[in-house]
Amino acid sequence: MRTLDARARIHAALGDPSRLSIVDRLALGDASPGEIGQLLGLPTNLLAHHLKILQEAGVVERQRSEGDRRRTYLRLVPRTLAELLPSAFRQAPRVVFVCTHNSARSQLAAALWVQKSAVPVASAGTQPAERVHPRAVGVARDHGLALDEAHTAHVDAVVRPDDLIVAVCDSAHEDLGSGDRLHWSIPDPVRDGTDEAFERAFADIADRIDRLAPAIHLPKE
Repeated sequence: MRTLDARARIHAALGDPSRLSIVDRLALGDASPGEIGQLLGLPTNLLAHHLKILQEAGVVERQRSEGDRRRTYLRLVPRTLAELLPSAFRQAPRVVFVCTHNSARSQLAAALWVQKSAVPVASAGTQPAERVHPRAVGVARDHGLALDEAHTAHVDAVVRPDDLIVAVCDSAHEDLGSGDRLHWSIPDPVRDGTDEAFERAFADIADRIDRLAPAIHLPKE
């Protein structure tokens, strides 16, 4: 992962409409400087200036043509753009998703996590309900997940000192007090009570898990 200074240089290189247009064009395929200049209407000297900045930042690289050796082609360096995101790798023996009632959001998060990560997972509530909400079971089933046999539990009976806690609602986050954990401010679908609200919550959780799962690793033995 690049340093903060290196990432800042990449952001600066992308912070110009013309340079961002060059990157957008190269995201779809390679092009010669002349083709880029003609497409974007940039004079040769200005194009050379923008390409120099993009190359120095490692966003774009040149490759000589295997046909006409006098020509060069520009290509995007995808790994450079991928490294713009902050490095947030953490080690944890288990992830525990927590919401107030452990009846919807935390249950959906735990079920999704199993599909995305080998790190063990559990869920719990600060004020657990008697059962998992039927609409949560339904939206899970619609997405190929099984919550039919899931049960609710209190955080005190589930959480261990070395767990990574992810509070998936504001109330649970506030009730848990201070501590090293993650917080996802996901609206409670139970308050709305509609299938659409549960679907929105599911989509929000799924998107966040897609980002979190690659960053969490089991501790090295």
